[in-house]
Amino acid sequence: MTQVDRDRLVTLRKAQKKLITQREAAEELGVSVRHVKRLMHALKKRGDKMVVHGLRGTSSNRKIDEEIEQEAIKILSTPVYKGFGPTLAAEYLENKHGIVASKETVRQWMIRAKLWRGKRASVKQVHLWRPRRSRFGELVQWDTSEHEWLEGRGEKLYLIAMIDDATSRLFARFVRHDSTEENMKLLWSYLEQFGRPAAFYTDKASLFRNHEKRRRDQPGVDKDPLEMPPTQIGRALQELGITWIAAHSPQAKGRVERNFGTAQDRLVKGMRVAGVTTIEQANDYLSNDYLAWWEREMTVEAANADDAHRPLEKCHDLAASLSFVETRQVRPDYTLRWGGKLYQIDRRAVTTGLRGADVRVEKRLDGSWAVRHGERYLPVEECAVADRSKPDRSQPKAAVKRAGGRRGSKWNKNFDLHKAPKVWQAAQRSGYHPEGREEGQ
Repeated sequence: MTQVDRDRLVTLRKAQKKLITQREAAEELGVSVRHVKRLMHALKKRGDKMVVHGLRGTSSNRKIDEEIEQEAIKILSTPVYKGFGPTLAAEYLENKHGIVASKETVRQWMIRAKLWRGKRASVKQVHLWRPRRSRFGELVQWDTSEHEWLEGRGEKLYLIAMIDDATSRLFARFVRHDSTEENMKLLWSYLEQFGRPAAFYTDKASLFRNHEKRRRDQPGVDKDPLEMPPTQIGRALQELGITWIAAHSPQAKGRVERNFGTAQDRLVKGMRVAGVTTIEQANDYLSNDYLAWWEREMTVEAANADDAHRPLEKCHDLAASLSFVETRQVRPDYTLRWGGKLYQIDRRAVTTGLRGADVRVEKRLDGSWAVRHGERYLPVEECAVADRSKPDRSQPKAAVKRAGGRRGSKWNKNFDLHKAPKVWQAAQRSGYHPEGREEGQ
């Protein structure tokens, strides 16, 4: 009997002893007078236990058999399901083992088996959420997560993700390195599938922004920041007409950060159950299972049905834009040096103004490269450079012959500087007379 039941019993006993009227008892209990009369009749017939519901303490007719509960606990106790929460555990019990139970039922099972500990909700710092953009493709958040995705079963992987701000539609891929090349490959796939979004929202990593280098003792607080040249990805976005927006804090791009929080829990455990050990298997599971679940459960409808993505036009060459671009100067003989080699421009492609001009060299993602001057690509061939054989330094150097005889000759053996005549004596012997020279002048 609870305290509420005891209070109700006290009120009914007062009415039974005529200390209060049945109307006053009804007002105190918050019920009708007619219901008070029924309670008084039950009190007289059953006694004090009438205030306790007759089904209290009995099992529900919908209770799952204890054998099924024990089987579920046995499954969830295996190492592969270590760390699973009640929600994820309920999904895997239904999809892989055919045990249908609500997440709250599974939660109680796991608490009784000490597989899960209930936690009180903690008060966290509140950040005001920015409203979603209204159209699909108006703003796409782009970031990379470094995590132990395979839990030591394979090589280290990185997850690059792009998530739409309006719909939470997710586009992601596992890569081996968080490099410019891998990010460009994912960007290429995104552009081919959806088109050009209005803007990308990223952090200030060196992939997207060049930072000014300053000395530690000169932080440059009072200096105006220098305008740095764009990175390869920044240049590519400019050529494709896509705006780049930098986030000033992780909370600013919270949508993609929360996505990584979900992936580091659900995706990691899903790949563990599936036995994923390679990057190929990881990307297959990511595409076929995780992204399919995300599309079904986590995406929303945009406020505006219009698609903000723009199609790729003929002027947008993805192979040229999504490449590593450098600038080289054409020499007077119409050659250029790149990658430590010398290349000759085809004579038929030579035009006025090409000599001494700057050309654009594109190293493309497929390994090929091209040279462009203005809007025209130039055919080039590698020059055959004469092979300059290097001397064998393991052998001792040969004696060097010098003018005037070989080294160590005795041509001045009889010369003695101390026995030589004085300078004035040598001048007299030569017939030199200063006075006569002056008279002759």
